[in-house]
Amino acid sequence: MLYLDFQKADCKNCYKCLRSCPVKAIDARDGQAKLIESRCILCGHCTLVCPQNAKSVHNDTRNILRLLQSGKPVMASVAPAYVASFGLSSFEPFKAALKSLGFTDAFETSEGAAAVTAEYKKLLESGKYDNFITSACPAVNRAIELYHHDVLKYLAPVDSPMVAHAKILKRRFPDAEIVFIGPCIAKKREAKESGVLSGALTFEELAALLTEKGIKISVRDTSAQPICPPKANKAKSASAAAEVAASAQTEDVQRMQAKFYPISRGIIKSFDKFPAGYEYIAVDGVGRLDKALEDLLSVKHVFLEINACEGACINGPCSIKRAGGSVEANVMVRNYTNSAGADTVPDYPDISAVHKPLNAGDRVPSEDEIRAVLANTGKTRECDELNCGACGYSTCREKAWAVINGYAEVDMCVPYMREKAESMGNIIIENSPNGIIVCDCDLKINEINRKAQAMIGITSPEYIFDCFDPTAAFKAAESSAAARVERQKLDKTGRFADINIVPLSKQNLLLIVLTDVTDRVNFDVELEKVKHDTLAVTDTVIEKQMRVAQEIASLLGETTAETKVALIKLKAAMLKEKEN
Repeated sequence: MLYLDFQKADCKNCYKCLRSCPVKAIDARDGQAKLIESRCILCGHCTLVCPQNAKSVHNDTRNILRLLQSGKPVMASVAPAYVASFGLSSFEPFKAALKSLGFTDAFETSEGAAAVTAEYKKLLESGKYDNFITSACPAVNRAIELYHHDVLKYLAPVDSPMVAHAKILKRRFPDAEIVFIGPCIAKKREAKESGVLSGALTFEELAALLTEKGIKISVRDTSAQPICPPKANKAKSASAAAEVAASAQTEDVQRMQAKFYPISRGIIKSFDKFPAGYEYIAVDGVGRLDKALEDLLSVKHVFLEINACEGACINGPCSIKRAGGSVEANVMVRNYTNSAGADTVPDYPDISAVHKPLNAGDRVPSEDEIRAVLANTGKTRECDELNCGACGYSTCREKAWAVINGYAEVDMCVPYMREKAESMGNIIIENSPNGIIVCDCDLKINEINRKAQAMIGITSPEYIFDCFDPTAAFKAAESSAAARVERQKLDKTGRFADINIVPLSKQNLLLIVLTDVTDRVNFDVELEKVKHDTLAVTDTVIEKQMRVAQEIASLLGETTAETKVALIKLKAAMLKEKEN
């Protein structure tokens, strides 16, 4: 059954939910996070940390509504944390709202908590346990059953308060359906697997359902003052009377103090008297879960109250957050517990539980397989394993395990991908035929490739104006607009470059690309010289040609004149001869 919904989101390069998951129950392949149900303990932490709000609790309100409309008697078991989520100091207004919604009646789960504490006390007094772990948190129970088989023997063989209370209600109302209401996601699975509950609603789901139906919780009295626990009757005559009174006081105090369960150290506070021989310690928060359970193997005679939620149930993933946060929630639960009457817990039914080791179905890879995956990300030596956690896994080997099991991809290793990108980028930049410079908006150089250094003739320049006229660069920085300068002369080398300046606004940098056009400029100069020389030669040739033409013309003119004179003389001679 699905308990968490993962919507499609831009998960690539985020991995925040994976980093926060204490049991790595998230498949992060193909840029989309997906739940691995067989590994999940339903702590709900991923729903709180996702920056895109892409993880949510699977809504079960329609099924509960159908149950309420079925005509069967439906009893609500309400976690004491309701006082913090709904800002109440009395159960009666809350019960009235639930009855308006269709519940037959409502009771506080602290009735079951009182029975659980009584069972804990019996087990501790038996002296059979080297260490003792509370079984009230289903997320912790699941984590131990799946991942901490070595401490499973310490886990109390007792139902959680929810299941214990459901059994009590079933004895009281045999034909009734039982629905739990609280701030916890893991209770949904526990309710389904219990065999005595018909479902579980979160406080958030209930609040939405009340709003949908237009039902308001009428707060009739929120000014109740804390009162002292019941005192023993003062028996003056018989010691037996004193013992009876003391016993009644003990039971009443224990039943009343069971309402402390939703706060940190709440289970410890529910004891009227601590069984001797144990140190009583509370640990809460998924981040401390593994370490606390591992440390338990090195000590003895420790009673460990452990909760998956930091601050315990008042800070559950589906609690309704109020302005005062967990501090106010703590105060409200404490005041309510001190002002409320004791829960009535008659001879309760069998609430023993059996916690069995579970298997998530993961494959245990060989050392060679682990090393092969590590090698694929450039980790061939132990010192290459940075264990930075950027991929979401605590260690490189843990991530390699996930890759082998099909939960992760090789390229999720951020340092490896960055090194790969930088290496490829450096190869491209260093082998570019162009000079490349990156500088800040004060024109101080941050990066420069070898080609640029060769072009400007300075090994380690600090500022652009050490290299060439910075006017265009200043304008580009001020206007955030690209600029171009053609055939800029680089004084130190005498070379010429076309300069393209591109502002990188997000990084507050300038990218400057120098294209060496010295050969083109030199070619153009040579071509101009050839043109000039050609024109000069042409002028000389033309001048010579004109001079030759003139000389030829002059010679031709003299010859023609002489010929003309000769012909005239010949003509005259012939005419004269004819006359004679």
